[in-house]
Amino acid sequence: MARKKNSKQRFKFFLLLFIIIVVLIGATSSLILYRMMFKPNVNLRGEKTAYLYIPSGANFEMTCKILYDNDFIIDKTSFEWVARLKKYPKNVKPGRYLIKSNYSNHDLISMLRSGRQEPVKLIFNNIRTKEQLAHRIDEQLEPDSTDIISLLNNGPFLEKYGFVPENVLVMFLPNTYEFYWNTSAEQFIERMYKEYNTFWNSDRVDKASGMGLTPVDIAILASIVKSETTKTDEMSRIAGVYINRLNKNMLLQADPTVIYAWGDFNIKRLFGKHLAIDSPYNTYKYTGLPPGPINLPEGRIIDKVLDYEKHNYIYFCAKEDLSGYHAFAKTYDEHQANARRYQKALNKLNIR
Repeated sequence: MARKKNSKQRFKFFLLLFIIIVVLIGATSSLILYRMMFKPNVNLRGEKTAYLYIPSGANFEMTCKILYDNDFIIDKTSFEWVARLKKYPKNVKPGRYLIKSNYSNHDLISMLRSGRQEPVKLIFNNIRTKEQLAHRIDEQLEPDSTDIISLLNNGPFLEKYGFVPENVLVMFLPNTYEFYWNTSAEQFIERMYKEYNTFWNSDRVDKASGMGLTPVDIAILASIVKSETTKTDEMSRIAGVYINRLNKNMLLQADPTVIYAWGDFNIKRLFGKHLAIDSPYNTYKYTGLPPGPINLPEGRIIDKVLDYEKHNYIYFCAKEDLSGYHAFAKTYDEHQANARRYQKALNKLNIR
């Protein structure tokens, strides 16, 4: 009986020991698993946040390479183990992701797997050419500038939007827009077209129509006004001068269009050689508006043109005080007197 009792005690002891070992192994495994999942595993070298860019078409291996090349991951083995556990290799999504220094594998992979990216505040202004616009977009979004230029020069593609390569820039209103970084070139243009239609509501379209002009005409004229002055309080008056000239079928004789024709935006003073250039943008040679805008005018400047000042001025030139304001004239003789005073001021400063 004593032997049978001892045997039972030994069995209970070993069973208890086995259970303890299993529990310890389970607890240790759970701890290891928990640490692999939830321990911070992002290295930002002292920074609190950083951006991770995953390009379109990237797979899991490429994503890992981007993370490792930037030294964003501390423990690569645990990262890849958790990634596979959460089936991320089959759910890689491109985009611009904001990662934080306290992110665990779980945090990072959950964000990447869901495609929860951070939008870009896209800004473009002070643009004169399609090349400048494409380069500015290239700097902020994934599409290459050559892809954007290709679409802006593609007549059949632009036809569905009602534009041609010469005037398509009027579609792009300078502002701050939210975009996802991996927006394609086509999606970018589609979005800009929607913004353009939102701006050109029925009130603005009716105003343009009442002037005998289209929204494209108004935007082109606004681009000239923008180049003529930085003074908001005289933009409507300058617009009125050009409207008067258009109505009289006179040459616009807008210096900024000639500078645009030359493509040399450092020209400060025009001479006869400049005015002789044969270009549809030379408004000293060809009547009417040029075929496209010479910059991207803001919406507020377009509104100044739509609400142009009604007057009888036909001429204007910069004031001789070089304040940036202009002297307006109804007659050519009066304009010539204003122009001589301005030219004298330029000569005195040796501005050539």
